[in-house]
Amino acid sequence: MGSPLNERSQNILEAIVEDYIQTAEPVGSRAITRRHAFDLSPATVRNVMSDLEEMGFLISPHTSAGRIPTEKGYQYYVESLLQVRDLSQECRDNLEDGSRFAGKNMEDIMQEVGNLLSGISSYTGLVMAPRFNSTIFRQIDFIRLSKGRLLVIFVSESGLVQNKVIEPGFDFTQRELESITNYLNHRLPGMTITQVRERIAVELREEKTRLNKLQKQAFELSDKALQGDISDQVYVAGTSRMLEQPDFSSHDSMMKIMRTLESKQQLIHLLDSSQSVGGVQIFIGSQSTHAKLDGCSLITAPFSGHKGAIGTLGVIGPVRMNYSQVIPIVDFTANLVSRILDRETR
Repeated sequence: MGSPLNERSQNILEAIVEDYIQTAEPVGSRAITRRHAFDLSPATVRNVMSDLEEMGFLISPHTSAGRIPTEKGYQYYVESLLQVRDLSQECRDNLEDGSRFAGKNMEDIMQEVGNLLSGISSYTGLVMAPRFNSTIFRQIDFIRLSKGRLLVIFVSESGLVQNKVIEPGFDFTQRELESITNYLNHRLPGMTITQVRERIAVELREEKTRLNKLQKQAFELSDKALQGDISDQVYVAGTSRMLEQPDFSSHDSMMKIMRTLESKQQLIHLLDSSQSVGGVQIFIGSQSTHAKLDGCSLITAPFSGHKGAIGTLGVIGPVRMNYSQVIPIVDFTANLVSRILDRETR
């Protein structure tokens, strides 16, 4: 964003944003002169605040003499004025406490990461597990449920598990399924799920003449199991922390944020939008182009293992979020999860 503000206006906008983040109360000119060493009179500060309001950076709520930042004001603050803090050693040690992950499967680790993000930031933590289609295949299992119905269990190298029920159209004995499972688990490990799909399609299309009955059944059954999308997993932690914020004290604002947090597809869309960019991304209210984020901000960062599995984590909170504190928490945690993924897939 360009800089339409002179140094005095920038200083006063920065002071208002940071005071409002701390107090959740409109900020007046006298409060600014008391709290900040600007060597300016309240009248001068009021004039600057009036100019900032005309430019859309501030707004006067109701009849209050103070002002609060608009989403445009926050956006300018984040892009031009924000000074990100270093994480304290205590916070680093808390995040890196490996005992909380010991002996847990990948799903439990993802949920624990969400709990960590929420607990340390005091907002809501979000984690989107690596897209299963991009993860490395470890094994597949088929279990008979009833005649004509099978439970398929996919396991990735990183330990992610996905279950799916299919109806192949004909029945198998459990012994046949074990033979099919052994064959597939010998042929397919080391490939992504997308590559597995491609391999199966090639085998069925081009190598029918040399497939024996077992091989043909194995590829047909796995093709059936891999049809359609495998659902993404999103973990949400600390929803109640959002409702504790004064920004969501009204019924309408509370219902709006609850609908966002309960909509899995909405959360996937929000987290996925930052995945291809890399690094920490900040989405502020309606300025983010995501209409359902109105009144909220989302800070995200991708994580990945050395075998290519990519996921996203983040913190969602009110637009009046403590950005300088939350950004390094999200960044550090994403790097931490990347290391965990590497450890789990060795």
